Amino acid sequence: MRAAVLRSYGDPLDVTTVADPTPDPDGAVVAVEACGICRSDWHAWKGHGEWADDRVPLDSVLGHEPAGRVIAVGDEVETFAAGDHVVVPFDLGCGACGRCATGHGNVCPDGHALGFESSAPGAFAERVAVPHAEFNLQRLPDGVSSVAAASMGCRFATAFHALSNRAAVEAGEWVAVHGCGGVGLSAIQVARSRGAEVVAVDVAEEPLSMADELGAHPVDATESDPVAAIEALTDGGADISLDALGRAETAWNSVRCLRELGRHVQVGLTTDAERGEVPLPTDWMTRWEVDWLGARGCPPSRYGEMLDAVADGSLDPGALVTRAVSLAELPGRLAAMDDYGTVGVEVLRP
Repeated sequence: MRAAVLRSYGDPLDVTTVADPTPDPDGAVVAVEACGICRSDWHAWKGHGEWADDRVPLDSVLGHEPAGRVIAVGDEVETFAAGDHVVVPFDLGCGACGRCATGHGNVCPDGHALGFESSAPGAFAERVAVPHAEFNLQRLPDGVSSVAAASMGCRFATAFHALSNRAAVEAGEWVAVHGCGGVGLSAIQVARSRGAEVVAVDVAEEPLSMADELGAHPVDATESDPVAAIEALTDGGADISLDALGRAETAWNSVRCLRELGRHVQVGLTTDAERGEVPLPTDWMTRWEVDWLGARGCPPSRYGEMLDAVADGSLDPGALVTRAVSLAELPGRLAAMDDYGTVGVEVLRP
């Protein structure tokens, strides 16, 4: 099959022929109909994560947001069969440990990160293997295309988990979103679907325009201080704030724009400028009892609520898709992220 392989950090991915995957006894193989191109793929391509012992090894197949059709299952798989239309979470749990059993499969100590480690080759390819299929695979609702679902294995699911499960957003609350890329725009959709008001911060016109169309109050950080603007719009500060970018400045702004008892959620990963560490106003956080929360993906067992909302039209991940590209075009689209040259969700059609 054809796949895009990481040969050297920062150099174009090698689009080449690799061996077809086969299913483990409890696994499955999915024909990839679409796969989101995520900023986490850009981090992997750049070789980031060394500071957290999380650098993706060379010769890996990247890609972690696939949707498609099951084409083969292992002998132990009973609830999935060839032809099933599925989305694949990137944070693959083992399905048997205490974390998986209690609804926290995204932090499974025996899990795999699809497209980020040698044991779980990714989905910038024509086919992808999925371990522990009965725990990890998620059936798509009727009428949801693979292209529309192609951000749901990471960005959309992460935004859903961050706001619904970690921060427990409620109707009437104010949510601030710092960075209007794919995960930021997803967070706006999720928050609005829960009845929250949203302030969206970015520095570029196109993502702010998309945020406005999704019902957020846009703030251009090149024209005004985002913290002051959020405090003014919300009459004192946001209840929940989400850093979707991962820069020191956006993390600090996200914390500092909160009102008392606010909840900050960190979703964006840092680059080699921060190397995993950012300065924070900790004395101020203590004074006002501000919570700092991390969010990574979404437990496979929590996908049902999100997919139900997609099925009834409350959420529409397809509205965020702005471009579909081929494997040959993929290396250039990753490079475009160097200068934030992508808008919304771009999708690979291998």
